[in-house]
Amino acid sequence: MRNEAIKTIKLALPIIIGEIAQMALHLIDTAMVGAINYKQLAASSLVMNAMGIPFVLGIGMTISVSQMVSMAHGRKDKGMVAHYLYNGFILCAVTAILISLGLIGLRFTLRYMGQDPEVVELAIPFMGLMGLSIIPMLLFMTLKQFTDGLEFTRTAMILSLGGMPLNIFINWLLIYGNWGFPRLELMGAGWGTLITRTLMFLVLGLVILKHKTFRPFMNERKQQWYIRKKTIKELLHIGIPSSLQIGMEAGAFAVSGIIIGTLGAVSQAAHQIALSCASFTFMVSMGLAQAGSIRVSNAFGRGDWERIAIIGKSTLYTALIYGLFCAFVFAIFRSQLPFLFNDEPGVVDLAALLLLFAAVFQISDSTQAIGAGLLRGIKDVRVPTILVTVAYWVIGIPSGWLMAFVFKMGTAGMWLGLIVGLTMASLFLIWRFLHMAKVNQQAEASMQGEKVIA
Repeated sequence: MRNEAIKTIKLALPIIIGEIAQMALHLIDTAMVGAINYKQLAASSLVMNAMGIPFVLGIGMTISVSQMVSMAHGRKDKGMVAHYLYNGFILCAVTAILISLGLIGLRFTLRYMGQDPEVVELAIPFMGLMGLSIIPMLLFMTLKQFTDGLEFTRTAMILSLGGMPLNIFINWLLIYGNWGFPRLELMGAGWGTLITRTLMFLVLGLVILKHKTFRPFMNERKQQWYIRKKTIKELLHIGIPSSLQIGMEAGAFAVSGIIIGTLGAVSQAAHQIALSCASFTFMVSMGLAQAGSIRVSNAFGRGDWERIAIIGKSTLYTALIYGLFCAFVFAIFRSQLPFLFNDEPGVVDLAALLLLFAAVFQISDSTQAIGAGLLRGIKDVRVPTILVTVAYWVIGIPSGWLMAFVFKMGTAGMWLGLIVGLTMASLFLIWRFLHMAKVNQQAEASMQGEKVIA
């Protein structure tokens, strides 16, 4: 089992670095905007929360590409790899455009969410730019899922790392108005994000089209680059439930953030700081989940349930150890981390408290991500979607609201609700995977026994 864990970690490491680099772009924006004042930080938080659900729905759709590509690659079918890339790209492009238009068109609804008026007026134009940047971001993620599904995970990692200094430089020019550029403050961060995401997508596209690593698959273009209804259905079968699963969790955090925003700008800013830190550590869990999912999907294509069980259990143990480590770091440095974003005393004190809650749910957050990824690897997506919905929206959010407003615990109450929701999701998904693996292992052993007797 140790060897399987090491293999998964090796595959996951470039994915993790790439995910952290992507999250770092957001953290950089948050920190550079927060240095202006906490109202701008709160506006950034409001937009990120409002965009959370649509954005992750798009991310979920891109996951279908890596799942189908990894299965085809496991069967050594280069033609189908190219076919899934083309159909997946078209599907994700349409999804990205629809999400972008929806966000841009609905940005004025921020005025009706009970938020601080000054924060809202800062947030509306910023949401327009961020909505537009959804298109290059989701297209980049689609191509990334393709390369990850082939287990060439370093390609997107290098580009993600390269995007960091570019984003910092553009932010430095446009947020603060250096070198004669206009001082755009929050809008400068929006332009920096849009420009960086667009360049990353274009460069990755050129690499896939031109680099010799991907040439065997690109040579199949003439035969395989056409839209097929059956293929789109296969991608949607994975993509829609995956989108809903991720959307349920992101939606829980987004709705919690909007509810917290009704408590004031200080609460909103503190929530954004704690959530940014938790989201950063979660990128490692996402990388492990994707690597585990790719490896399980490959074994699933061969019908090897014994291997599936070993890969799954080893990945879950790895996630447990990582969650414990993150919990320790958050608990020890909870009073220092907020100063990376803002020095307003009220914001810092509340953020330190929320980071203590974030420390508690690190284990649940890590293991539920792995559970969901492993289940996607065996193409079990419908039941897990129901389980996740119950965990977050029937148990987590309602209990958080009760603690926040009925029991007068405020922002801390909403975060306790998040802890409950994440814990239940983790228990549900892990149980589901272990149950599926056990049942299918027994069925596989029974079939082998019958063959021996025959």
